[in-house]
Amino acid sequence: MEIFLATVVIAAVIFFGALISLGNERQRKAIDDLREQAMLWAVQDLRIKREELAHNVHVDDPLSWLNGIVTKVINYNLNLQVVDALDEPRALICTSRDGMKIAFSPLSRMEIQRVNGEKRSKLSQFAASNPLLDLPRKVKVYEFSVLNSGILFDLELRLAWIGLTGQEIGQMDRLWMYVINID
Repeated sequence: MEIFLATVVIAAVIFFGALISLGNERQRKAIDDLREQAMLWAVQDLRIKREELAHNVHVDDPLSWLNGIVTKVINYNLNLQVVDALDEPRALICTSRDGMKIAFSPLSRMEIQRVNGEKRSKLSQFAASNPLLDLPRKVKVYEFSVLNSGILFDLELRLAWIGLTGQEIGQMDRLWMYVINID
């Protein structure tokens, strides 16, 4: 009789454990579905807001806009001044009030290394004038995108880049800042 009672209790515990596990799994799936729906709603809401704002995008003072974006991302106002705009590879060379030489480019470090490796002989004549082709290994690199620079960053970036460099570019959704040296 004791063995029968112990077996029934063990079976009941296993049965209720299985029921609880099934209930928890159903709840987890429901919460995941709810989370996914909330994310889709947020993305759609951002798309709607972005579409409304995209028609009125303009950058009156590109240098001030660039200073604002840099200050927002690195939490320090560099007070940038434009020095030069280079074509191959595309770069905007600036100096800061602290004497730092800074390059902005639509190319990531990996893309610059690839371009540098593929066309070294053709680009060697530009190496002295384009600091991106001679970046030090431990250069500080900051990436600017919609995630850290604002919902309309890619649209404003295109306008600011044209205003600062005079170069027409295609769709650009990221910008990299390379802190080249400190004088």
